[in-house]
Amino acid sequence: MEQITVGFAFCGSFCTLSQAMTALEAVRAKYEHVVPIVSETLAATDTRFGNAHDFLREMERICDRRVIQTVKDAEPIGPKKLLDALVICPCTGNTLAKLAHGVADSSVTMAAKAHLRNGRPLVLAPSTNDGLGAALPNLGTLMGRKHIYFVPFRQDDPAGKPTSLVADFAQVAETLSQALAGRQIQPLLLGPKA
Repeated sequence: MEQITVGFAFCGSFCTLSQAMTALEAVRAKYEHVVPIVSETLAATDTRFGNAHDFLREMERICDRRVIQTVKDAEPIGPKKLLDALVICPCTGNTLAKLAHGVADSSVTMAAKAHLRNGRPLVLAPSTNDGLGAALPNLGTLMGRKHIYFVPFRQDDPAGKPTSLVADFAQVAETLSQALAGRQIQPLLLGPKA
């Protein structure tokens, strides 16, 4: 296991949380120290996809540490240089917009802002229904920023939801490994699911 400390942050794309949890397990299998972080929305919202409390407990079980779920608890990530890399998986359109415009009003966006001040990799796994719509300018803005890397993504339902994008969460661990070496994993844009 690599002696790297990775932050793994979850946003409220509730329909992808089970896939994100599998990605967290893959990252934890490779890196000894993984710090779980959740948005306040995820921490407080029960949905048809699961109970918030159950998600938090499972993250703590996988990572063997408490979940960061407040802006106050996320802020020290920067000054104390707590992370070698940070993953946001899933990264919603809302979070993409906040990151593109420098808004740090949630635990996840504060963690990202605090982490980026140290010039270390931030890996984003987008999951947004408007990725080829209103969120597209934010996606483009972030692709041009230093230290930001993307998990390869695709349209998840071109016929039913033509603007929706979702990352291939099975590639999170490899994207992270490449990002730690300063490389964007390729190909970034994926074709339709087979």
